[in-house]
Amino acid sequence: MTIDDIRADFALLDDWEDRYRYVIELGRALPPFPEDLRTDANKVRGCASQVWLSTQRIPDPNNPQTARMTMQGASDAHIVQGLIAILSAIYDGKTLDEILRTDAEGIFSELGLREHLTQQRSNGLASMVKRIRADAEMMLAA
Repeated sequence: MTIDDIRADFALLDDWEDRYRYVIELGRALPPFPEDLRTDANKVRGCASQVWLSTQRIPDPNNPQTARMTMQGASDAHIVQGLIAILSAIYDGKTLDEILRTDAEGIFSELGLREHLTQQRSNGLASMVKRIRADAEMMLAA
């Protein structure tokens, strides 16, 4: 699922309750997160619920400057799992430069999600975005 697919689906949903359920369904559709990746190093700090994100650099054999990043994640909270699914749609498979140029929080605002998240969830979302961007910066510098 792409972020454009998610945008289109959100446009069809008028009610916040329907959007909330949709976000939860997105989270349920994520592939299982391997237990061996539920490590302290992959844990995202600043989230009210438990969140793990694992990123990996995929080099382009023809041009190391266009390396891409894959990501996977998990949370013990259904809505946060859905937020991870949306972040994955935004970032997964993108080049490191694209990741650093993308305003994920702006996309969440555009979808109307920011205004419906609690302060704790908003802080957690910001922590996840910060972590993904920091991983991309580190991979780019390597």
